[in-house]
Parts: sequence; C-alpha cells; structure tokens
Amino acid sequence: MSVLEMKVPSPGESISEVEIAQWLVSDGDYVEKDQAIAEVDSDKATLELPAEESGTITLKAEEGDTVAVGAVVCLIDTSAERPEGMDAPAAVEEAPAAEAAPAPTPAPAANKAAAVSPDPVNEKKSYATGTPSPAAAKMMAENGVAAHQVNGTGKDGRITKQDVVAAMAGGFSTADAAGWGGTREQKREKMKMLRRKIAERLVSVKNETAMLTTFNEVDMKPIMDLRTKYKKAFAEHHEVNLGFMSFFTKAVTEALNLYPAVNAQIDDKEMIFHDYADIGIAVSSPKGLMVPVVRNAEQMSLAEIEREIKRLAIKARDGKITPDEMAGGTFTITNGGVFGSMLSTPIINPPQSAILGMHNIVQRPVAIDGKVEIRPIMYVALSYDHRIIDGKESVSFLVKVKEMLENPERMIFGSKDPYEVLLGL
Repeated sequence: MSVLEMKVPSPGESISEVEIAQWLVSDGDYVEKDQAIAEVDSDKATLELPAEESGTITLKAEEGDTVAVGAVVCLIDTSAERPEGMDAPAAVEEAPAAEAAPAPTPAPAANKAAAVSPDPVNEKKSYATGTPSPAAAKMMAENGVAAHQVNGTGKDGRITKQDVVAAMAGGFSTADAAGWGGTREQKREKMKMLRRKIAERLVSVKNETAMLTTFNEVDMKPIMDLRTKYKKAFAEHHEVNLGFMSFFTKAVTEALNLYPAVNAQIDDKEMIFHDYADIGIAVSSPKGLMVPVVRNAEQMSLAEIEREIKRLAIKARDGKITPDEMAGGTFTITNGGVFGSMLSTPIINPPQSAILGMHNIVQRPVAIDGKVEIRPIMYVALSYDHRIIDGKESVSFLVKVKEMLENPERMIFGSKDPYEVLLGL
C-alpha cells in the first residue's frame, strides 16, 4: 500500500494558515489526479486544492478547520484500483472512434458490455439535471437561492457556480421569494477567514489612521456623451465595452502624478513614494469584497484598462482570483453607485493612504452659465490618511480628478488644457 500525504500548499507570501471551506469529495472516494478535492479560504482569497495523485482519499480535516500551511489535510492511497463504475465514461468517450473504424466481425462480449454503457450515463443525466455542483450548492445556501431559480448550463444540466452568479445578477421575481418564516429561530455561523481578516483590517484602519473624507461632484455629461458617440466603434475595435471605470482610473493616475503623497504610504517613521500607479478596483463577489489590482495603470490606454478590469472581475466573481492579483496596490477605487449609493465615506485599504469612492449618477438641477440645467451628477468622495496627506493635497487631488472627467480631452495631454499645450503655455 502506497500512501501520499497531501499538505496545504502556500497560497502566497505572508499567509501562514488557511481554513477548509468545503470538501468537494467524501471520505473514501476515488479521486483522479488534478481533480479539485477541496476549497480553502485564506485571508485574501478562496482557492481550489487539486489532488496530487489518483487513488482513494482519506480526509484528515473537517470543514471549517483552520490548518497551518504545510499541514497534512488528507491521505491518498495511490495503490488503490479505480472502481469499475469509473471505467464507463472512458469507454463512452472512445465509442465514436470505434464506430469510425471498420468492424467486419461481431464485437466480443466485453465490447457488448461497453456498447450498453450509455444507459447508465443516461440515468446519471436524469439524476444530475438541475443538481448543483458542490461549489454552486454552497453559494446557493449562503444567498438563499433555490434550485428552481437557476438555469443549469453545465454538463447534463448541472448547475455551476457561474449559473448561480448569473441568476443573482439577473434578480428574482417576488413571486419566487420564500419570504420570512416568522419562526423567531436563530442560527449561528462561523465567520469565514476572509471575512474575519476584512473585519480586523477595517477596525485597524479606524484605530491607526487619521482618516478624513473630502467630497465633490462631477458633471458626467461629457463622459456620457463621449461614450454614446464612440462606444459602438470602441467595442468593435477593441472587443471590450467602454465603461466609466476606465475614465476614472485614467483620471486618477494623472492626478496621482501631480500629487504623489496620495499615492504614498507610511512605513514606521518613513514615507514610501511610488513611481507607478497600481490601482485596486473593489469588486463585489460571492465571497465578499475583493480588491484585485491593475498594475502600472498609468501606462495603460482606456482599452487596456477595461480589458484588465474585466479579466480580474470575472476571476473574482468565479472565485479564481489569486492572492498575487490582489497583493500590493498604491490606491483604490470603489464604486458603490452600482448598488444605488448616493454618498458614502469609503474606508482606506491599508497600507494605502487614500481611496476614491464613486456613487450613482442622478439627474440634478445645477447652475450652468447663470442658468439652471438638469445634468447627470455623480458625488465622489476621497478618504485619506491625514498623517501623510494634507487637506490642500486631498482637495486639490479630487478637484483635478473632477476637471479631467468633465474635460476628457485633458487625459490625453497629461491633465493639461489642450489649448495650453497647443500654445506652448
């Protein structure tokens, strides 16, 4: 008997322990090499744990257990033989090739057995239709989603995690809602490691920084007109949609160049200034708030920013974001407007020194050249650490972001007025 000890790999630098979020297999199951056998939560992301070899698995940790990196979480008996029932899928996959080859003689009994193997598969299909995968079932339970509310697009009609995300994004009718039971019962759930870490960081920010917030408003009409005019050509040429986030990211990188303290951080008795802009984009995911980082955003075009944000957002929503993709970051942008927020005071993402909050766009009456006009207005908020950023810098930074958003052409000329560039001023 040959037994392999499977140990918890290091998910990333500075991570010393993880939590077993969910076993995707049961004790005694036969697993294939590279098959996902568990989901583990670190304080930064949720990762899948693949089987290192094929064999029968013996679990050594329970769901919810916190285990150290390098600890043994299961054993795999690599000398175990694959169960007979697991041979059927391989035989079905080979069937088309066998049919393509000439068969002048009757098939032997063994081949006849293989020929009828589709029946068990059909039975399995009938059983699996509408059945959620383990990861999807967990997400449905956490969010109160019923199986009949989700359209399964996986193999044999199986509900995948992405199906649940899509159903949640599309919303549900009130007729499908179960409503409150009114039983006055209570239940307790252990906080996930990721949620515990977020809680610790938020409390530490409030206690350890001199956080203030300054506000302003942005007339979004120029950006909206530009998008309306060019969004179709932009999507056809770059194969990605033109959103608001790329404009905000570009405006932020230009403003950070003018006010480097907003892009800096405190390290003990020193200030660290960054000659680059790694912009964290806050994304809501089924696991909670994730902040993937767009590296060197100051060097990117609008299309490159949109592609990178889309790539990272999809990985975050699918639970495939890695700790490395969320590590670092010199400044963060969060958009509460997608949830309907009118105004908020975002909390700094440590060890950064500032964060920009975007909000919903509302038609408001404003004074334009002495006349009242209805314009699409967005309130923006900059929370900053007053220990490193003075009030003048914070206000000037936000005003510069506002100016560039209301005059998009300034992004092309590095925050300068294009006419000043033309005249050499």
